[in-house]
Amino acid sequence: MAPAPHTQGDRPLVLLAEDVPVIERVPLHERGLPASTYELLVRSATAHADRPALYLLGEDGLPWRQAPCWSYGTLLQRVHQAANAYLSLGLGEGGVVALMLPNLGATYAALLGAQAVGIAGPVNPMLAEDHLVEILTLTGADLLLAPGPGLSPELWDKARRIASRLPGLRALLAVGSPPGPQNGLTVEEVDFDALAAAQSADRLLTEHRPKPEDLAAYFHTGGTTGVPKVAPHTHAMETYMAWALGCSGAYLDDAVGLSGLPLFHVNAVHVTGLGPFLHGRPIVSLGPLGYRDKTLMADFWHIIEHYKVTSFSGVPTVYANLPAVPEGVDLSSLRAGAVGAAPLPKKVRSTFETAAKVPMLEGYGLTEATCATAATPAFAPREGSVGLRLPYQQVKAVTVDADERPVADCPPGRTGVLAIKGPSVFPGYLRPGPDGPAPDPTGKILDGWLLTGDLGKVDEDGYLYLTGRAKDLIIRGGHNIDPVLVEESLLAHPEVSAAAVIGAPDPHSGEVPAAYLVLTEDARASEEELLAWARAHAPEPAAAPKAVHIVAALPTTAVGKIYKPALVQDAVHRLVAGELDRAGLAGQVEVDLRDGRPHAIIRPADGDADRYGLLSAELDRYSFTHEIAS
Repeated sequence: MAPAPHTQGDRPLVLLAEDVPVIERVPLHERGLPASTYELLVRSATAHADRPALYLLGEDGLPWRQAPCWSYGTLLQRVHQAANAYLSLGLGEGGVVALMLPNLGATYAALLGAQAVGIAGPVNPMLAEDHLVEILTLTGADLLLAPGPGLSPELWDKARRIASRLPGLRALLAVGSPPGPQNGLTVEEVDFDALAAAQSADRLLTEHRPKPEDLAAYFHTGGTTGVPKVAPHTHAMETYMAWALGCSGAYLDDAVGLSGLPLFHVNAVHVTGLGPFLHGRPIVSLGPLGYRDKTLMADFWHIIEHYKVTSFSGVPTVYANLPAVPEGVDLSSLRAGAVGAAPLPKKVRSTFETAAKVPMLEGYGLTEATCATAATPAFAPREGSVGLRLPYQQVKAVTVDADERPVADCPPGRTGVLAIKGPSVFPGYLRPGPDGPAPDPTGKILDGWLLTGDLGKVDEDGYLYLTGRAKDLIIRGGHNIDPVLVEESLLAHPEVSAAAVIGAPDPHSGEVPAAYLVLTEDARASEEELLAWARAHAPEPAAAPKAVHIVAALPTTAVGKIYKPALVQDAVHRLVAGELDRAGLAGQVEVDLRDGRPHAIIRPADGDADRYGLLSAELDRYSFTHEIAS
């Protein structure tokens, strides 16, 4: 007799590996998922109109203990008003609403309202202006929302400059304060708050309703890529993700989530957005600055206690920078901390688990697969794994040829390039076309399989293990940085003949950009001068290299491609040697690659075991592995 799935009410739960195939015995189309994110919200607001949906810390100038609270009924009303405001400005079916906003209650309403009547396009407002113009031009933005001058004068001015470069833009909408004088801008400027408040709150003023296959959102995937990559999401992808995330048990009936990641990131939109919204659970929003709000973060553990938060999600750098747990604070509501998006240092995990007395559960996902592909079951973690595949998603490792096309499937436990298939996979990157932008699967999706570019392995039960990234993307505290544009800015220096930028290990951000430069024969620039140039010309502050190293030549493969793993080894060698020097130790350092990751071997020059033990503890702050050789 086949085993019954773990459930709570009619919700299937993945508590053990064997739960996944049991859940999949019921076809996904029989699960009764909402047809759209709008229907998702309508269902929850109908069933739980008076239940808290959002606690909005950092808004209205109130202390965090008195934060405004929106019920599910209120949230749906605000979504109706936002959607109807867009319709009043002439937004048509498939129209794109770009959001250049911090985390506000208005941002949730604006984003979900955009999905109800068009396509939402949230973007990182801190990206370089040229990069934002490229993204908004590619997506064909009809409307642009930005903080009004009374909320953020700098971002409002930036949005006005961007709007002036978008000929197809209908209007620029100010959120949080009126737009002020027009000052010669040819694009109409609108007070979003006033316009929305004047709209009907009880229904959508259109008969059109989005279907599962309709596009719901555009998410950009990189922080500083030369050519923007935009991943379209359908309503079916997003409602599936909200449902699948619930299989983890994170949204059970007493669950309260905490949101501190920005709403242009898929984790915030799904893990602390649509997921709890589908299940009728409340979210505590850390406000416009999220985890970067120093005032709120100083009271982080008291916020957990006061709102009885059960879980929160962050990147390793968030956990590394959490304040100490105060004496006497009650954290009995907390069940786990979820982590992903970057390599996790051992010390970050152990420090959090020791202080909070709950496990840190790793996950794996990417924007091209909606948000999450694997999550660690609370009762069945496996050491070294980033989690178990979510129901209805298939995951495998494949070998690829020189053109990065799959050649063969890897057997369980063998490393290859990870590939994903199922309801979370996007239809392809957005490309310009004769009839407007459209998803294009070319080179990324083959026979329904998404090639992730990540190196890893999958065991027989569907647990994933990451061993590296096939691409050179640098992930600084969860922020994606493509090194190509950074390298181009360095190559603009007249004395630089070759440049390679890699992610060097960092105890706080996981990794930070570091540059290796080859100079011209008559060059006179020093490393300090080049570092200053790099900072001044970086496409955005996060992409500025933290170190510049002048080398005679860059390592290359047999076909002449720059071999960046050797540079990562060099960065680790420099770091470990520096730690040895600071500790006054005379050991030798070797660095090799094990399963694609750097591994440092330290050979002591003396027998001072205690001092080498302290050095080893210091190196535990980093994501690379190490050993003290006997």
